[in-house]
Amino acid sequence: MPTTPAQIDLWRVMPSESQHLEFKEAKTSFDNKKLYRYCVALANEGGGHLLLGIADKPPRSVVGTQAFNDPVVMAAKLFQAIGFRVEIEAVAHPEGRVVVFQIPSRPRGTAYHYEGAYLMRSGEELVPMSEDQLRKIFDEGKPDWLSETVSGSFTDADVVRLLDTQSFFDLLKIPYPTTQSGVLEKLQSENLIGRAESSQWKICNMGALLLAKDLNEFGLLARRASRVIHYKGKGKLETRLDQTGNKGYAVGFEGLINFVSGLSPSNELITDALRTETQMFPKIAIRELIGNALVHQNFDETGSSVRIELFDDRLEISNPGVPLISTDRFIDEYKSRNEALADLMRRMGICEEKSSGIDKVVNAAEIFQLPAPDFRVSAFHTTAVLFGHQDFEAMDREGRIRACYQHCCLKWVMNERMTNQSLRERFKLNDKQSETASRILRETMDVEKIKLSDPTVTSTRYRSYVPFWA
Repeated sequence: MPTTPAQIDLWRVMPSESQHLEFKEAKTSFDNKKLYRYCVALANEGGGHLLLGIADKPPRSVVGTQAFNDPVVMAAKLFQAIGFRVEIEAVAHPEGRVVVFQIPSRPRGTAYHYEGAYLMRSGEELVPMSEDQLRKIFDEGKPDWLSETVSGSFTDADVVRLLDTQSFFDLLKIPYPTTQSGVLEKLQSENLIGRAESSQWKICNMGALLLAKDLNEFGLLARRASRVIHYKGKGKLETRLDQTGNKGYAVGFEGLINFVSGLSPSNELITDALRTETQMFPKIAIRELIGNALVHQNFDETGSSVRIELFDDRLEISNPGVPLISTDRFIDEYKSRNEALADLMRRMGICEEKSSGIDKVVNAAEIFQLPAPDFRVSAFHTTAVLFGHQDFEAMDREGRIRACYQHCCLKWVMNERMTNQSLRERFKLNDKQSETASRILRETMDVEKIKLSDPTVTSTRYRSYVPFWA
């Protein structure tokens, strides 16, 4: 179906560019190689549309473009350069000519490249895909690790003995079946077990990982159990406790959260001029971050598991694998590498709906007057760090900028805007410290984490701010 001016206007009013939509002004021309690279990146991310002749910043005015006056010739060049067909349309919008590139998704199990570079988008940049992401793409179509089965075949009685079926039904908030066959049918419908030969059962990795009464009964699967390490002081020189769980993720989740929360030192919280003693780390933040770590780990990374490390001044929660999206987008975006696991754990009430968990973590940090959480990525792990209380004066520049950016993102997802006043409230600064807040805002803008929601507003009193990607 041809693209209409009305469709272009619908795209223009979307809140932000997404993985499937890109705007470029390109008033007079657009570099061919740059076009090839964008087409490859968009195809690798599921396909989408690239529009030339539209400003890429809200309100995304139609500026018109003179680029690619012969779409048919350009389509042929594109195919020759990148090896797949892209549809090109020149649309006569009332405000100017717009060129629309309709880019198909890559085939399953295939990643496109241009001149040897497998590309994707990261903010405003095109970057090479990580090894982790490429491996995931190339493994598409292969059996998913979670759907593979543990060794051996099991009788009806074995399944009920090894898996905590009562907790399974309790977590889903549905009645426990009156017959054993009803229990097994439900487990099978959720792809937690499958039929084997001789009327016996195979237990899938996901079934054992979530519902095992004792993971040690499943051999190597026990290596996937969460590990809690409690250190003395701020470093790893002296260990107070090192304990690995043995229950499945779902049936042991509440116990794990209570255990970690119980290890946390006390913290002094000031509300309405009253001092109260509470745990250093908000329980809801512990819950969401551990749930995220369990759901988003890369099960193809062997010899590693979710690790929870408690220090005197911080809590670090690490999972195997690097994230599929930038850490800057954890608050507003969501992309899971284990969607079946994530879906079931959401229905069990263990983790939040898509992308809302990190919102709760950031919000809890603000309510508890804590420094902003930090999200770190190494070669093989993703780590979330919760910090203990720290006075504003003790925060370093990086911590203040991180808090400012996260506060801005939190306001955005709540359909609000960050202001000098809201930032002062976040840091518990008084009205006389307006310039201090302004300095943090300038510093955060300098590193391009936030921007003015309306650049035409000159009065600092009435300025508001949005994330850089908005």
